Amino acid sequence: MMDIKLRDNCRYSMLVPTSMGLRLCPDSGQPVHSSDTFRLQATSAETNVASISSFLGLPVKVLTTFVEGSPFAAFIKADLRSRGMDFEGPEVLQGGPWGFRHQINVADSGYGSRGPRVWNDRAGEVGRTLNVKDFDLDRIFGEEGVQIVHLSGLVAALSPDTSKFCLEIARKAKEYGTAISFDLNFRASFWVGREVELRAVFSEICSLADILIGNEEDFQLCLGIQGPEAGGKDISAKIDGFKEMIRRVKAEYPSAKVFATTLRQVNNANSHNWGAIMLEGETWYVVEPREIHVLDRIGGGDGFVGGLLYAILKGWQPEKWIQFGWACGALATTFLTDYAQPADEEQVWSVWSGNARVKR
Repeated sequence: MMDIKLRDNCRYSMLVPTSMGLRLCPDSGQPVHSSDTFRLQATSAETNVASISSFLGLPVKVLTTFVEGSPFAAFIKADLRSRGMDFEGPEVLQGGPWGFRHQINVADSGYGSRGPRVWNDRAGEVGRTLNVKDFDLDRIFGEEGVQIVHLSGLVAALSPDTSKFCLEIARKAKEYGTAISFDLNFRASFWVGREVELRAVFSEICSLADILIGNEEDFQLCLGIQGPEAGGKDISAKIDGFKEMIRRVKAEYPSAKVFATTLRQVNNANSHNWGAIMLEGETWYVVEPREIHVLDRIGGGDGFVGGLLYAILKGWQPEKWIQFGWACGALATTFLTDYAQPADEEQVWSVWSGNARVKR
């Protein structure tokens, strides 16, 4: 029996706070330094997660912030509309050419023995200004209603304002009975000089969360939880290490009902062994890694989380949560966008079953 209680009569199945940016990718899997033609995408890890639900027909809302009058802000808004997402957020004045802008993520996909490379350019990122005072959280959670809010450590660690923003969202979600998903997403460069402050923020969000996503390193570095005993690098050792870690996390944060992470072995840029592990209640679910073929690996983890949350929203049994999550993550790696665009549930389940035959 599913232990996560979802609210009824909500306008939105999922809500994500995020800092929207731009993604520049060279054509044909070429490296950045050798390219003169790039594809432009709108991107954020959190909307990557929410895209699974929005493409499969569930109502999604995005809380973000935009640069006023920016053509890139207009581009981002059009992209979110095309994914079927509502959005809300203030328009921030650019402040001249040295002022605010949307972050830029430059990424190639790699090919074969050449691994992908990602260059993040976040100077002047307008998302750092996300502030709780710009949003009516009582209206959003109370009047409109949200079933699941998905929070990311990337946003929570961007700035003192965004840290408070994510914490207040978690508190308000708890007040109104909205389920809380939190992907810890540790980034060392975001934490420099703010370790004590951010550990307190992350710890409180985890204490409120129903679903926690992260690998061993995330839980160790974000929360100070003791890591697993040293072991081998094979998958069995990784699974045992994750179980050992999560037992400690669960004892520290007993309100969380679901813990999950992906398992990935890289054979080459276009072939990965892809797996997942999840604890729901007292029951472990494991998808042993199996080979998937990769066009662009970025966003596979977000696809997993998105599929997991969609399955929870649909009220399926826990065994299906990890299966659908695994398949959505695998599906995401077949797209040149860093988010999956599932045509329907059947397409996702065909990925799970390994059925890549033509459908006429």
